[in-house]
Amino acid sequence: MRTEKDFIGEKELDDTLLYGIHSLRARDNFPDTTPFFQEWYRSMALTKQACYITAAGFFSEAAKQYDTGRMNIRIIRLENLAALTAAAVECAEGKHYEHFIVPALSGGAGTSINMNMNEIIANRALQITGNKPGDYDLIDPIEDANIFQSTNDVVPTALRVAAMQLLLILEGSINELRRAVEELEKRYRNTLRIAYTQMQEAVPSTFGRLFSSYSDALSRDWWRVSKCLERIKVVNMGGSAIGTSIAVPRYFVAEVVPHLQRLTGLPVTRGENLSDATSNLDPFVEVHGIVKAHAVTMEKMVNDLRLLASDIHGARSLTIPKKQTGSSIMPGKVNPVIPEFVISCAHKVYANDQIITSLSAQGCLELNAYLPVIGHALLESLKLLIAADSSALRHLLTDIEIDTGISETGVMTSPAVTTTLLPLIGYKKAAEIAALMKDAGLDIFEANEKLGYLDPVKLKEILKPENLVQGGYRLKDIEQ
Repeated sequence: MRTEKDFIGEKELDDTLLYGIHSLRARDNFPDTTPFFQEWYRSMALTKQACYITAAGFFSEAAKQYDTGRMNIRIIRLENLAALTAAAVECAEGKHYEHFIVPALSGGAGTSINMNMNEIIANRALQITGNKPGDYDLIDPIEDANIFQSTNDVVPTALRVAAMQLLLILEGSINELRRAVEELEKRYRNTLRIAYTQMQEAVPSTFGRLFSSYSDALSRDWWRVSKCLERIKVVNMGGSAIGTSIAVPRYFVAEVVPHLQRLTGLPVTRGENLSDATSNLDPFVEVHGIVKAHAVTMEKMVNDLRLLASDIHGARSLTIPKKQTGSSIMPGKVNPVIPEFVISCAHKVYANDQIITSLSAQGCLELNAYLPVIGHALLESLKLLIAADSSALRHLLTDIEIDTGISETGVMTSPAVTTTLLPLIGYKKAAEIAALMKDAGLDIFEANEKLGYLDPVKLKEILKPENLVQGGYRLKDIEQ
């Protein structure tokens, strides 16, 4: 066992633990069981790795030009910086995550997040140099692992890095979905169906048209998400506590973000106004609003497919894949679990949008104390939508089946098909055909034959799939 101290008191910890007293206090103070996202943990390590590389460069350049031994500044030995860097690299790979004990929801604007990382990196660096965790006289979590840093620039910078990495994955998942929907659009381009308005039969259309509406919506989602990196790439790293870069060398301010850019391969950019980048979180609100738009697209699409495939729809032409047993008491029941999963994800995103919006507005003067929950909500939404996209692609869209026979028969027996005849015979005669179809259970050809309003050959030509959905009519199309 080892004893660690802070100005509040002491705590006993097992010698094998890489976290320390600050993390332990946070876990006791914030008894939330929601785990901190590993993506944020890894990006915290990457951000600190950039800090150590920059600090090493600063100390090396300073030693060339000045007698740093006569200056009242803390100089970290290069071998210790190398050990800190090595420890940060391991954490960036996901190692030692089990020692990150601060939960997702915490108070203090992220100080507990920062200190948990500092303690893990410092104690691992001590092990690398052949020492024991807790030997803070050699490598200290605050003096060394936190060199030239503040919670208020490291934590939000790491959040932006994690969010950008997930945004790139989400961009790819939307594109895969869009391609799958485009394939359905092509396959069923001329497969007739009755379109619905306000859940009532409206006019003839095709499944191709239906899928094209989803495809275009997903294309807009992809375009918007692809622009998100521009909206979130500005970081406040080097700004220290409130963006004034207090207690931070100008060398560090200038060089740390370029190092982070090289490490991550992301277009992170230092803000021109670091105070603004520290105090205002509106970029997170904007990006999440874009992400929310994709959740809306997904809910609309899967809800439509769930409805078309439901037993309520009657003689349905569209069938979605059967993925699992639907009931523990009703034999043979199969539920639309994939649409339900996607809709559940979408509504969690909507809830997160409210959290991000309201708490971003709660920023007070120079800082927003609610960054931990804002960041968790943002990353959660991104991960949920990536999961929803993956599930919809693999378990819903890939194996959708459409019975073209049932679909086209349904069109010709629906009174809604008479809308097509308005340019030829007018509303009143078309309404007569519709009423006869409904009352006598006839298809449109049979009803027209009884009433004799149109030449049967002409009617068949009009009702060809390609003519029904050609987009308006020409006068020669209705020439008698």
